[in-house]
Formats: sequence, structure tokens, C-alpha cells
Amino acid sequence: MEFAGALRQAIRGSGLTLERIRHRLACRGVSVSVATLSYWQRGRSRPRSRPVVAALEEILQVPAGTLTGLLDDPPGPGSAAGRGAAGWGDRADRARAAADLWPDPELYARVVGQLDRSADHRLERLSAHDVYRLDAARRPRSLSVREVLRAGGDDADRVVCVHAVAPAADADGAPRATLTGLRYCRAGRIRAEGGLMAFELVLDRVLSAGDTAVVEYELVLPADGPPAADYRRRFARPVRDYLSVVQFHQEMIPARCYGFFQESRDAPRERLGELWIGASGSAHIAAGAVRRGVLGVEWEWD
Repeated sequence: MEFAGALRQAIRGSGLTLERIRHRLACRGVSVSVATLSYWQRGRSRPRSRPVVAALEEILQVPAGTLTGLLDDPPGPGSAAGRGAAGWGDRADRARAAADLWPDPELYARVVGQLDRSADHRLERLSAHDVYRLDAARRPRSLSVREVLRAGGDDADRVVCVHAVAPAADADGAPRATLTGLRYCRAGRIRAEGGLMAFELVLDRVLSAGDTAVVEYELVLPADGPPAADYRRRFARPVRDYLSVVQFHQEMIPARCYGFFQESRDAPRERLGELWIGASGSAHIAAGAVRRGVLGVEWEWD
């Protein structure tokens, strides 16, 4: 009832009717009925989508976190991943977040701008699991990814994924990584330039608000790429559950391995502690309620 009371107060303070709130949510691509809004403010049900509640905060003009902070799964206090900026924000805010994370923001905007991201703001990332594999020469060979998504609005049919990949040695600098291993989705447009690879994954069906979807894919990386000293995932949007596994070659195990977090591309790395490398030759880092920033694994060979 704490969330319901805060929502009622915010609605009264805004002077908006439930129909006007519904209409403004719809203009942002979020489909919520007047009846659902009424249930939320009376405590008969609770929203399941954090992005929808973040949009409500903007429409009702209350500070970020006023409502999202009262959901069932707020970010863990003091967690490194939870220290990023709260909420998804509007489209301009998301663009700024992405620019803060990638080494070349102009390149990122140019590559990703060629793809259809119209449904991205309606998709909540429930979980992301990465497996990053290295060969005996310390070079990355493949990346396997599994993501679980939930629609915060109707008509979401695709998701855009972006990865930094070692560029080719020739003049065009296009990555030679291969997108394969697709499950529960199919590839849409693929764009690559200057060590950046972005692609659309078309979902098996068009999602309505509350529907979930799973996508799986693998990137096979160039066999002659440079040796790797870390693996990182950039988060411009929240993810409730994240797991990163680095699988080393059995003949080339690093001396030590650590987790790290960065608030932006220029921020100093904050080590999160040493990671155990088990008998399988792998190390992993797991985090809940990841907000914005860079979360990764780094290692020392000597």
C-alpha cells in the first residue's frame, strides 16, 4: 500500500485525470488502461514494469525514485551496480547514457541510428547472461548471450544489441565477427563499423504489455584478434539480473581475476573483489538490479 499511497498523492498533486495520464503514457509508447491505473492507486494490484513507473514519475513531475523506489525489487543499497543513475529516463536521457559508455559516441550514434529502436523503450531487461570464451593464445573466440525481456507496452517486436568487436586490419575497419546460434528470434539488419557491431533481433511474436520473450545468440570472433585482458558489458538501461562468465582455455589460465565497475567510460575502475577461477577454468561475476554503467571481469596473466 506504500506504493499506492505515493501514487495517489502524485496524481492529486499533478491535477491530471487518469485518462490524461493514460494518454500521455500512450504518447510515449506505453499502453496502460485507466482501470489498471485505478487499481494501482487503490492498491488492488502493482505494476510489474519499472520503465512504466519511471515514465509515470516524469508525467506526474515527481523526483526520480519517488515511485520506482517503492517497487518490490529496488536496487540493493550500496551495491556497485546500483550506484549508477536511477531510472530509464526519456529518449534524450537514454542517448546521453549511451554516449557516456561507449569510447566513440559519434560512431555509436551513427551505427545504431541505422537500426529500428522504436520498441527499445518498451522492453524491460529482466536478465542477461554472457559467456565469453578465450583460446590458448589469450584471444577471444566467441561470446554467447541469453537475454530475457518483458514488454512494458504493446507492439514490441524487436530488440537492438550492440557489441564492441575487434576491427579487421584492413582499411574499412569493419568487424569480422559472425552472428550465429540464434534461438527464439531471427536476425534483422546488421551494421558494423570501426570496431562496433549492432544488429536487430526480431522476436518470435509481437509482444503486448506484460509479455515476455527470450533471445539467444552467439558472436564468433576473429581468430587473429588481439589478446584480451578483460570483458565488459555496458548498461545504458537497467537489468534485473546479470551474469558474466569468462571461460579461459585449459592451457592458458590467468594468475588472478577480478570483477570491476565503472560509472562511465572515463570513470576510474572500481574493483569489486577477486574472482575464483575454478577447476573448469572459468570465473564469473553475478549482480542483481544493475542500473547504468560498465560491469566486467578483468584478469592478470602474470
